[in-house]
Amino acid sequence: MSAVFRHELRGYFHSLTAYVFGAFLLLVVGFGSMLYNLNAAVSNFEYVLSYSLLVFVVIVPVLTMRVLAEERRQRTDQLLYSLPITTVQVITGKYLALLVLYLIPLAIISVYPLIFARFGEVYLPTSYGSIFAFFLLGAALLAVGMFLSSLTENQGLAAGLGIAVILFNYYSVPLSEYVSSTAVGSMLALLAAVLALAAVIWVLTRSENLAFGTALVLILGLIAVSFLDPTALEGLLPEVMTALSLFERFTPFVSGVFDLTSVVCYLTVIGVFLFLSAQSMEKRRYN
Repeated sequence: MSAVFRHELRGYFHSLTAYVFGAFLLLVVGFGSMLYNLNAAVSNFEYVLSYSLLVFVVIVPVLTMRVLAEERRQRTDQLLYSLPITTVQVITGKYLALLVLYLIPLAIISVYPLIFARFGEVYLPTSYGSIFAFFLLGAALLAVGMFLSSLTENQGLAAGLGIAVILFNYYSVPLSEYVSSTAVGSMLALLAAVLALAAVIWVLTRSENLAFGTALVLILGLIAVSFLDPTALEGLLPEVMTALSLFERFTPFVSGVFDLTSVVCYLTVIGVFLFLSAQSMEKRRYN
């Protein structure tokens, strides 16, 4: 695992990837700090991070689009399978390299509240709690982007999927106000989600029986719920869209609340998508 980690990290710094990523993140946060903390003389650094969340739509897909897709395109993933390490260790090594690359500019950003505290009243626990949540949010999105990269050998497609998924997650709460809250609307959305899940299972396993069986069980379960309690699905779709928003879970930290539920949610997303990335690589190994 350490060999994969060092190789990936060396590759990032031997190209422009690390420098462009770090410069862009520092530029966005620094520009927000200049406008909000310096020009407007507001001491709440956490608000700058809140307004900078949209930067993940750009930096995460650009950073993760090649991490596994490029290996598949160049067929160098065959070399990874020949190493005396497991697929989980390969995925972990690559992911840790991404985290280190992300932590470097974030460490510089962590100095900002201390600088501002020398010239005004800055509540450091809220600022650093928000920075910690900012790190977890980025780490979760990196895991999602890594999984999307494992599904294709086309870097452009991986980046496009990443942008679409992160944008949808970013705007899921505002969009939830416009989707149907009726039981029928929730049923249709859940059916679409079941079909999407079945498609992902088929892509990962190439097992039509497993994908079809999973879809059939879930669809029968939804039908049973709708018959037993027709009102059970009312308002479910907006609630699900709000609950699945990773960006919405950042809000309590900006308000000065250390939300342990959000921390668990971020860690769960990281674990689930790293597991899916490993399964995607395992499927290709046996194919």
